[in-house]
Amino acid sequence: MFPCVFQKPATFAGVLVGLLLSLSAQAEPAVTARRVGKQIIFTAGDHEIVRYQAEPGEFPRPGIKEAFRRGGYLHPIQTPSGRVITDDFPSNHIHHHGIWMPWTKTEFEGRAPDFWNMGDGKGRVEFVSAEPVWEKDGSAGFTAKHQFVDLTVQPPKVALNETWEIAVSAASGASPRYVIDFTSTQTCATESPLQLPKYHYGGFGFRGNWAWNGASAFQVLTSDGETDRVKANESRGKWCWLSGAADGQTAGAIILCHPSNYRFPQPMRLHPTEPFFCYAPQQLGDMEIKPGNPYVSKYRIIVLDGEPSREKAEAWWREWTDGK
Repeated sequence: MFPCVFQKPATFAGVLVGLLLSLSAQAEPAVTARRVGKQIIFTAGDHEIVRYQAEPGEFPRPGIKEAFRRGGYLHPIQTPSGRVITDDFPSNHIHHHGIWMPWTKTEFEGRAPDFWNMGDGKGRVEFVSAEPVWEKDGSAGFTAKHQFVDLTVQPPKVALNETWEIAVSAASGASPRYVIDFTSTQTCATESPLQLPKYHYGGFGFRGNWAWNGASAFQVLTSDGETDRVKANESRGKWCWLSGAADGQTAGAIILCHPSNYRFPQPMRLHPTEPFFCYAPQQLGDMEIKPGNPYVSKYRIIVLDGEPSREKAEAWWREWTDGK
């Protein structure tokens, strides 16, 4: 005879909670990362999210000068529906690359290297190394090292060392989205500071999809509610939503600026006819990166499909910063 075992019947609430947890787990696949050749590739289930170009890769087309070859940037970035929102080596600004962070107008030991406009041969940002990728609690990430090299002197001299910490996660719900947390820490490589005179761009940059070129193809929405990018240019923002049509549907990203960043809320550069955005604190006046005083920048990039919503962007910024 088999023993009789009494089991408490499951309640409707218990079954519902279990079902919701199961659906949530299915809706939010864990983000994974792997090193493939010269890139680190992030995916969620079968969907690719973003690639980090470590060592310099191949040019996308012939005729590009060798001076433009570089690594150490994020591209392509894709939305949950698979739409690409960034560009790389665009023909009207070959030195733009997805998400990257060089400085433009600088002074270093009496010289003026330019780490942004690589075609001038006055400076460059080089990939140095990347630690093994990590995966934890549904997120994935890596740490990489770069160096800012002054090419105006022989032999070339490193002015800054930089560390990138990248973490990528996915969220579902009414607004499926990917989240890229970006932290850059820059330190002086010598006993000399890097001076950053007042200038209208340089720093954290975003280059949008080629289809967004033109005066009306690239839409913006700032934390102040501004939708005119000419008026938004050189304004200060806690966040900025950048979007446009990609494969026939609106897609884009919200760039969130952390309150701990220097001169928060940082001023923004928005190009009048090209899909380019930059947080540029030096717009407010001269600044410098001093020996022994790391310059830390934190941004969150929320990648999603659909039309901009000021309420959603503000809620996500407050969630990230605890309402500071």
